[in-house]
Amino acid sequence: MFGKIAQMFKGNKASEQQNFMNEHAMQIDSEQGFIIDGVVLNDLNERLEYFSNRGLKSFDDLQALFYKSILINEKIDLEIASQRYVARLGNTEENLQQLKHYIAILNDYYRQFIREK
Repeated sequence: MFGKIAQMFKGNKASEQQNFMNEHAMQIDSEQGFIIDGVVLNDLNERLEYFSNRGLKSFDDLQALFYKSILINEKIDLEIASQRYVARLGNTEENLQQLKHYIAILNDYYRQFIREK
């Protein structure tokens, strides 16, 4: 009896997770990592490394990203506010806003489905 109830809750969480991933056009590829809206996030590693003060090398460690996201968002906001974009990274207001959006999605995913409560 208890096993059936436990399976029901596990199945429910899996379907919630799949719904979240579908809603945000998110995929997890074993080689490329996270893909959101067709964008392979690990292709943005150089930008992530810059905004995390060399603390993160990729989007694969969601826990580290979750805890560094405040710093990353502040640096992105500062760059947007000053309108002084790092040319070697190809930063623009649009792609920095998009980066913040991807980080928010990954943080929500981590908070809802990975982090132990």
